[in-house]
Amino acid sequence: METMGWISLIPIVIAIVLALITKNTIASLTVACIVGCFMAGKGVWGFTDLLQSALGNEDFIWAALNILLFGVLVAYFEKSGAIDGFTRIMNKHNLKRKGVQVMSWALGLFCFADSMSPLFVGSVMRKLSDKAQISREKLSYIADSTAAPVSVLYPFTGWSAYLTTLAVGVGTLATREQAFGLMLKAIPLNLYAILSLVMVLLISVGIVKDYGPMKKAEKRAVEEGKVLRDDAVPLSSTEDTAKSDSIKERVFLNFILPTILLLAISIGCFIFIGSVKVLEAVMIVILLMSVSFLIQGMKLKELNTLFINGVKGAMPALLVLAVAYPLNALSSEMGTANFIISATQNFLTPALLPFGIFVICAVLSFATGTSWGTFAIAMPLALPMAFNASGGEVNLLVAASFAAVAGGGVFGDHCSPVSDTTIMSSMGAGSDHIDHVKTQLPYALTVAGVASVIYLIIGFAVTR
Repeated sequence: METMGWISLIPIVIAIVLALITKNTIASLTVACIVGCFMAGKGVWGFTDLLQSALGNEDFIWAALNILLFGVLVAYFEKSGAIDGFTRIMNKHNLKRKGVQVMSWALGLFCFADSMSPLFVGSVMRKLSDKAQISREKLSYIADSTAAPVSVLYPFTGWSAYLTTLAVGVGTLATREQAFGLMLKAIPLNLYAILSLVMVLLISVGIVKDYGPMKKAEKRAVEEGKVLRDDAVPLSSTEDTAKSDSIKERVFLNFILPTILLLAISIGCFIFIGSVKVLEAVMIVILLMSVSFLIQGMKLKELNTLFINGVKGAMPALLVLAVAYPLNALSSEMGTANFIISATQNFLTPALLPFGIFVICAVLSFATGTSWGTFAIAMPLALPMAFNASGGEVNLLVAASFAAVAGGGVFGDHCSPVSDTTIMSSMGAGSDHIDHVKTQLPYALTVAGVASVIYLIIGFAVTR
């Protein structure tokens, strides 16, 4: 496997260290990209060439459109007064801190598409969360930790379909149906995803007390009434989205119905064509809401301004994404993933397989900021080793190895500062991006540690 060795890790290390020191995500990622370009021998113009290639990538365009259109959708919800109305309805139930946190957690379970979930949960629950004096860091943690974990556990999502596809043709898995059967067996063994959801619930209801940087953030929110720290830079701007005087506040028509339609289109597309068309669903909902606003009495000029303000509101997150993707592309060119795999795979005995695969995938996904990229690299290596150790049988070891790849990929997807899901979670909750990463990481590492121990037990129990 082609790789520049340990040097390939330097750009991502620079990005993380600088971001933690300066608390400036965009500048840190930019510096890391420039340094990485020189290390990769790209020269003076390497950074601009990298930007052109990475930002012309189909994946970036898809993620960018998601961010922009959800920015517009949130602006529509706010301008119509629907979120204020929803907040007032919820206030009648006199929800306290625990209630708001549990409701945010439940909403995350309800939204099964990771690109939609953190943006939707954060934007819908933000006002309720602020009123309950819950820090933006806590809200972004809840939104983030119920996004990718839910997507990888539900068998009807694009994540499950993708993982199943990667397993076809490996070992004794000759058909898609056999691979899907393995995926179903692996769901209960996807320990990181399951424990992440359990951890969020335990934190939300207070059974597990806040610790680490999150404890400090929550203390600030409760005692000082500051949901954001001083000098924080929320990953969403505050454009003029105050309620419009030209339309009435209709919570069902302008919030509940569009939300139902959004989910119905996504689920319907999966059932009939096998793909969750989240982006297309958002576009349809925005179009229908635009027509509805005009019918309700909003002027075309006001609607146009509202759309533009929604795009402006998404720009901070889009800028972070625009420097995160080039860093991911640079890591790929430098062979970061190949180095991590080649440096670790030799010591994987059958007993250590689930544990080792999970740890490798967790490190890989954190360093590259991509779960699907991790799946694509690790699954073709992990499953053959598992089948070799099992004698070709689809047993517990094979299922645990499959689950370890899925769970390890999820770790980086919602922890890495260069992951699009992490960025979207910061945007949805209106949190400072680095504050979100710092406060969430101790919780994620705790869950990863527990999952690792259980995978060790499973590996030694199966091969005993």
